[in-house]
Amino acid sequence: MVADAGQRLDRLPISKYHWRVMGLIAGGLFFDGFDIYLAGAVLGALVKSGFSNLALNGWFISATFLGMMIGALGAGFLGDRYGRKFSYQTNLAIFGIASLVAACAPNMPFLIVARFFIGIGLGAEVVVGYATFSEFVPPAVRGRYLGILAIPTQSALFIASIVALLVIPAFGWRIMFVIAGVGAMGVWYLRKAMPESPRWLQRRGRYREADDVLRAIEAEAGMSASAPAASAPQLSPSRSWAVLTSRAVVTRLFVGSVALIALNSVIYGFITWIPTFFVKEGFSVVKSLGFTTIMSFGGPVGAVIGLAIADRLGRKRIIVGTALLAAAIGAVYPHVGNGLLITLVGFLLVTTIYINVVIVFAMYVPELFPTEVRLGGTGICNAFGRVANIISPLVVVPAYLGYGVGGVVALMVAALVIQAVVVGMLGIEPKGRSLEELEPQLPSLAAGARASA
Repeated sequence: MVADAGQRLDRLPISKYHWRVMGLIAGGLFFDGFDIYLAGAVLGALVKSGFSNLALNGWFISATFLGMMIGALGAGFLGDRYGRKFSYQTNLAIFGIASLVAACAPNMPFLIVARFFIGIGLGAEVVVGYATFSEFVPPAVRGRYLGILAIPTQSALFIASIVALLVIPAFGWRIMFVIAGVGAMGVWYLRKAMPESPRWLQRRGRYREADDVLRAIEAEAGMSASAPAASAPQLSPSRSWAVLTSRAVVTRLFVGSVALIALNSVIYGFITWIPTFFVKEGFSVVKSLGFTTIMSFGGPVGAVIGLAIADRLGRKRIIVGTALLAAAIGAVYPHVGNGLLITLVGFLLVTTIYINVVIVFAMYVPELFPTEVRLGGTGICNAFGRVANIISPLVVVPAYLGYGVGGVVALMVAALVIQAVVVGMLGIEPKGRSLEELEPQLPSLAAGARASA
């Protein structure tokens, strides 16, 4: 009988195969991040040009999150049912095409509708990308390589800010959607060669296909392959998804959801609005984008720090520590008045937040769930995060109008403290443990589902 897919993958060194898979996933995640983060620069330009106002900008962001909620749920369950490859190719095509349509928007309501469809693809990509790659990487270095995978995504904030600074004053905001759409469709074409996850194939009972993928990885790593597996019946999707209702998994759903609600609220309830806040405070669009570009460099810096410490300090300790540190820096931020100083403090704040982001999004949430429901569980957590974000832009505007930037920052600090408490009290520590070892004790229903495989 063939060795378990998890055991065979976990014994392998990192090879060209891993880097190739990472590159294919990273391309989609980069343009996903670029498309998300272009909102900050675009919305500021829309307000300045009179194409939109703060209220319509709020609906634009809410439409994005509504689409991302639907996309996260859909990608999660489709990815567990039909495979990781099917799910990520579908979502990449959706947000690529919708971005090109958005570039042609004649008015703000049309752009809001187009952004909803973009959001469907964006929400799906984040769920599928990190969870899929986590199933290829051995546990001793899983945090490091998931962190490397996150660098293109976290760099997207910085790159989107630079591109916006260069092209929006000269060509207008529409070109940003063109760049995102063309890039996404290019990656969609390249990713047709992406392999399916052997762990998922095995849980679906498709042992021969899993063995073919495993042999290809083993050959590139220069290691011998195990004997091919005998055929086995597939898992019943309805029974495998019932695992999500078990007490242990529900607890993990709660932890993952709270972690993502807090982070999404901070990113899209504060960071995305920074250019608009600067404009409303009297800065020009160019100066606003300049300040934002410096601050946004904290994204890739935070990602690099996160990947460097993830397998040393452990996910749980880093999440709690960075949440509390970001809350402390955030509490100081509204009281810094100087342009240069507020930019530097903002850089430190963004860096700390994005250490937390790379640990939670890229590593922690996908590691919480068994293989047969990994995307479904991750999708549910992301969907809860998006529900909060549908509401948060509609809260940000009144908070800013009533209390200024300090009111918005107070909401951010509260979210980060709640994240630290919940993860600290209820979270698990995945550092150095195989995905199979991390799986909770499942009820007999789930055990029966596994036995059928």
